[in-house]
Amino acid sequence: MNEHTLKGEWNQLKGSVKQKWGDLTDDDLTHIDGDRDKLVGRVQERYGRSKDDAGREVDEWRNENKY
Repeated sequence: MNEHTLKGEWNQLKGSVKQKWGDLTDDDLTHIDGDRDKLVGRVQERYGRSKDDAGREVDEWRNENKY
């Protein structure tokens, strides 16, 4: 999946993101707006993960959900 697909389907993905990372707020989701790097940054910030760990977690979520 490319970044354009994630951005294009962001409204549908928000629920799945909230299930996976419940500490992300609606404002976070609005700010992320389908941008993988922004999602990684917010996961890193909210959960205290390293950038590499947050990136792997986001990529695993995307692969599991085919996003």
